[in-house]
Amino acid sequence: MMYSLLNVAFALLAGLMMTRLFSKGHLPDVTAFLVAGVLIGPFVLGRLGVPGLGFATYEDVAALGTISNVAMGFIAFSIGSEFRLEQLRRIGRQAFVIGIVQALTAAVLVDIALLIFHLIAPQVLSAPAAITLGAIATATAPAATLMVVRQYKAKGELTELLLPIVALDDAVGLIVFAISFGIAKALISGSVSIVSLLVNPMTEIVCSLLLGTVAGMALTKLETMFHSNTNRTSITISFIFLTVALSSLEYRHGDLVIGFSPLLVCMMLGTVFCNISPLSEDLMGRADRWSQPLLAVFFVISGAELEMDIFSSPILVLIGVIYILVRSFGKYIGAFFSSRAVGCSEKVVKYLGITLLPQAGVALGMCVTARALGEDDGALVRNIILFSVLVYELVGPLMTKKALEAAGEISEKPKEVLERRANKLAAAPKKELVERRRAKKEQAARRNG
Repeated sequence: MMYSLLNVAFALLAGLMMTRLFSKGHLPDVTAFLVAGVLIGPFVLGRLGVPGLGFATYEDVAALGTISNVAMGFIAFSIGSEFRLEQLRRIGRQAFVIGIVQALTAAVLVDIALLIFHLIAPQVLSAPAAITLGAIATATAPAATLMVVRQYKAKGELTELLLPIVALDDAVGLIVFAISFGIAKALISGSVSIVSLLVNPMTEIVCSLLLGTVAGMALTKLETMFHSNTNRTSITISFIFLTVALSSLEYRHGDLVIGFSPLLVCMMLGTVFCNISPLSEDLMGRADRWSQPLLAVFFVISGAELEMDIFSSPILVLIGVIYILVRSFGKYIGAFFSSRAVGCSEKVVKYLGITLLPQAGVALGMCVTARALGEDDGALVRNIILFSVLVYELVGPLMTKKALEAAGEISEKPKEVLERRANKLAAAPKKELVERRRAKKEQAARRNG
């Protein structure tokens, strides 16, 4: 217990110190947190084997999995606020079309590229593994995207479309992955299960949306029982913890699996809450501020999870490079043509695809399911996705920032504002000295009086 707490404290401190270093290069905090995680992970500092000073093993990293789950819950809850009804009336059709088209385009192109590789080298990459990797290509990491948007306070048409599309990716990804994975298993076993192919993914989505809706209505009702913003914030945070916990429940009966997607449940919680609670904007803002240290630890842990020894296999790196390049191309052209088709502005058409590249938690979750392909194929899929996550998570946030800057939705602070802040900081010691002298004079006057 003590070492776990030490690891959390050390992870947060290392991440925050790394942001100071990265700020000199104007790099996003997300990248700094991920690099800090790599440095204190089992591959670098963890090799020293000093308890509490970095992660000595990947089991130490996995022990903090609850923090990652809760952090993803807060991220999904925050993204839910992007689905306000008045906003959906404006951009709902555009987000829906773009979200589906870019995800499917990436999946199809990765499938084609890797199946061609399979025909060339069937002993290296099997058809089931290629199809599974194509399905995983749909997923986009909402966490990294949201952190970049928050850090730079991005605002505009591109940002307004980006977050709902990233959220929609989860639902699209679940369906595509379930169908593709069902086909992959059918290729191995020779039999097709309609339940696992269609029923299970639809059941998971419907159950997740229902649970999130009920939780959102209950949260709104309970908020009215309190008048203190502190207590209302506490209730909001407790409901995020509650929905994350309930999302882990699962019921199995033969091929039928009734379960939940934590991202969809928490996203629906935020969506319902922001639409029916008059206090939602203030309370969701307070929850976001409360969760900032939690998200920092989450990204440091994500960095520590990255297994650097995958670079030791040239053939795996080659497949990983093909996956990364084709997926990136698919995301970009899918977003490019679909955004143009639905009448988006030229800056959205040009830059939206670049912001959809980050990939992490959802993709890694799909890798867990992919173990059912067998020991060899399951390990191959996991290692390729780990390689891609390493590249996407380190490069993706920076590219998202650059795209938002090019679109004019991240504005640099005016020079006079920065100068005024610097002068204020420089004058702080002098002001403090004047205040102390005045306080002493007042105390002396009261004693003499």
